Amino acid sequence: MRLDVLGVKFDSLTMQQAVSHACEIMDSGEKAYIVTPNPEIVWMCRKDENLRRIVNAAGLVLPDGIGVIIAARILKTPIREKVTGVEFAELLFAKMAESGKSIYLLGAKPGVAEEAGRRLAEKYPGLVISGTSDGYFKDDAAIIEKINAVSPDFLAVCLGAPKQEFWMAENLDKLDVNLMGGFGGSLDIYAGVTNRPPRWIQRLQLEWLYRLIKQPRRIVRMIKLPLFLFCVIWRRMRGK
Repeated sequence: MRLDVLGVKFDSLTMQQAVSHACEIMDSGEKAYIVTPNPEIVWMCRKDENLRRIVNAAGLVLPDGIGVIIAARILKTPIREKVTGVEFAELLFAKMAESGKSIYLLGAKPGVAEEAGRRLAEKYPGLVISGTSDGYFKDDAAIIEKINAVSPDFLAVCLGAPKQEFWMAENLDKLDVNLMGGFGGSLDIYAGVTNRPPRWIQRLQLEWLYRLIKQPRRIVRMIKLPLFLFCVIWRRMRGK
């Protein structure tokens, strides 16, 4: 069942249910992509009809951000839990390792994807890293050819939003991959370039504040959050 938050249709799943569903898609033979919108992306979708269409066409639409969960509650359509992209992807990789499945890592600065792959393979024996490419490519055709040459079970597309969403939708039929997912800056975390907040901050749902303190320039992006919540409250008051 999908629940509407300002026009974006989210899957209401637990983290484990989301991983299981992704594995089912992977094994089904159908082609699909996974998106993990946070409030900023929902706000973008509200302004960009094409992006909203692409997000809603995904095989899985997972709520990455406590703001989405709060919004769903305000709208009286509560989503089961937050499914953070970086955590979801790693749990999926761990599950894939059990059956020796392969992944291809695409994105980040030169050298980051390679280091992320090395660390993931070390952490999850059995997981096959079939290839890596940085996100600074200009020729889609060359990258697609490289990916198709190894035909991975899963493609992690970490180009940042909304670039990664547009890229996945545009190239879905050209890729010899059943399932791919857009996970923003996850490769930097897997490679140890950046760190996630301490667990206690994550438990308090203050990851957004931790990022803002670490990167004050994010204030330009964060300003959209109160606008997002105001729009949600307004919609609730109008009964729409």
